[in-house]
Amino acid sequence: MTDLPETPLLDTVSTPADLRGLKPGQLRQLADELRAETISAVGATGGHLGSGLGVVELTVAIHYVFDTPRDRLIWDVGHQCYPHKILTGRRDRIRTLRQGGGLSGFTKRSESEYDPFGAAHSSTSISAALGFAVANKLADRPGKGIAVIGDGAMSAGMAYEAMNNAEQAGNRLIVILNDNDMSIAPPVGALSAYLARLISSSEYLGLRSLASRVVKKVSRRVHQSLGKAEEYTRGMVTGGTLFEELGFYYVGPIDGHNLDHLIPVLENVRDTEEGPILVHVVTKKGKGYAPAENAADKYHGVQRFDVITGAQAKAPPGPPSYQNVFGETLAKLADADERICAITAAMPSGTGVDKFAKAHPDRAFDVGIAEQHAVTFAAGLAAQGMRPFCAIYSTFLQRAYDQVVHDVAIQNLPVRFAIDRAGLVGADGATHAGSFDITYLATLPNFVVMAAADEAELVHMTYTAAEHDSGPIALRYPRGAGTGVALPATPHLLEIGKGRIVREGKKVAILSLGTRLAEALKAADVLDAKGLSTTVADLRFAKPLDQALIRKLLTTHEVAVTIEEAAVGGLGAHVLTYASDEGLIDSGLKLRTMRLPDRFQDQDKPEKQYAEAGLDADHIVATVLAALRHNSGGVAEGARA
Repeated sequence: MTDLPETPLLDTVSTPADLRGLKPGQLRQLADELRAETISAVGATGGHLGSGLGVVELTVAIHYVFDTPRDRLIWDVGHQCYPHKILTGRRDRIRTLRQGGGLSGFTKRSESEYDPFGAAHSSTSISAALGFAVANKLADRPGKGIAVIGDGAMSAGMAYEAMNNAEQAGNRLIVILNDNDMSIAPPVGALSAYLARLISSSEYLGLRSLASRVVKKVSRRVHQSLGKAEEYTRGMVTGGTLFEELGFYYVGPIDGHNLDHLIPVLENVRDTEEGPILVHVVTKKGKGYAPAENAADKYHGVQRFDVITGAQAKAPPGPPSYQNVFGETLAKLADADERICAITAAMPSGTGVDKFAKAHPDRAFDVGIAEQHAVTFAAGLAAQGMRPFCAIYSTFLQRAYDQVVHDVAIQNLPVRFAIDRAGLVGADGATHAGSFDITYLATLPNFVVMAAADEAELVHMTYTAAEHDSGPIALRYPRGAGTGVALPATPHLLEIGKGRIVREGKKVAILSLGTRLAEALKAADVLDAKGLSTTVADLRFAKPLDQALIRKLLTTHEVAVTIEEAAVGGLGAHVLTYASDEGLIDSGLKLRTMRLPDRFQDQDKPEKQYAEAGLDADHIVATVLAALRHNSGGVAEGARA
């Protein structure tokens, strides 16, 4: 008789409470099954793979040792949270990751009680965990704050700001530094594991506490000297002096894939009266999956892929991406202009700066996850006569808004902002959408704000920005492939604040900013077929407005509609203000604005997101017809009910 196969352990674990019912000897098998499930799920959906594979054992160990969700576990950024989601009641939905109506690719408070804090921008975890820890301490409630932060996220100043204030949390705060680049870790192995277990043990900490009480009886100078001696002795062995200086008790480094090392140390840390504590764990990005381990980017973000071969699904050949058009254009311009340089904040390939860096390595600067520094660094370069391009995603530039205002705009310095991922971004959802940059930049004195309608316009705008030395200037463009228009052999200089007429009409005017131009032209075809002659203008500039063109369109057409891939407060608001100031609305003009809705949109395919937002051709047509219907008191042909 053939033995029936054993039920996989993962099938018996729906929540961390189930996990904590397992025997320690079973955890290795569970981790292997969890890694396989993560690979299978991301193979089906695409997403962030390498970072999640690197924390499989760590995820198992944390949920096994700590009392989640009472102990609040916060994953910095959230790229690595897929194994966590599988273990916290969401395995049945894991193949909906990053899909419309499915699980978010990041932690999300509304999704699970095991996600106590939403994260998708980096370096926030320690601050949030400190908040949870102190709140519990003040209320005399049980529960710790546990932050898992990567070494990359530790390049941001916010992490150190939080650590500098962490002492008041005491042993309620635990920071787990996931070092997956070996950037700050000395070699790990049996000796370092033994030392980590020793210095986190109750015996060592008890002796340390007793010694501390004794030396307090002697002179203050001797007390301080002995404390420093103990700190630096451990620091020389373990490498944790920096964290000790910030007030943390440092433990590590330990092998983040060895459960026999991880669990005893985490148990010691859980039970100690010392704190706050930093546990330094060394992991390997992409661990356990050869294609990910061998990839240069460790399979950070992937398309759907074949689990057996690791081959990712390839999109059919198409137009170049906006980011690559920008990077290659800037590199060519820099061939002839030694003042041009490029700065990015840990996103060289995502912004196209990698293309520039390949051609001009001495003038390309990746400052890490430090957007505030990137902007002020660019301001310094500009003040010294360079022509810096600060290439940052729209959603990440939000983190440096004070620097944009104080260090750039007020001083009227010619920093060029290349704003990638403008508009809606698809699978990354609300946290990465570039919804607000027009509003937060066009409101600033001295700024010029451009939006490219296609990749050819992006070439011209990049050149225009390079030549603009009279103040700050921004050009925004979306994620993904261009429209397929031919790229100009030679860029030409755009006149600041001047738009263009793309299509002439008489009754309806559509004033477009950015890549909604293609939908505006589709809408114009439909309106023309209904007998409504339609003009389409590409305004190019949200600031300064092309007032002459706008006045002409508003005074010669019965209906005017503005459309932009941005939140309220952008182009439409500026056009309405101009029309009001000039008395144009009083003339009976039917002026409507179309922009992103006043809410955060969840992940989906970009075309579905824009349809949901009401920014496609059908909604443009419906907006025009509704305006005409409102004016006539009747129902125009083709108007929606």
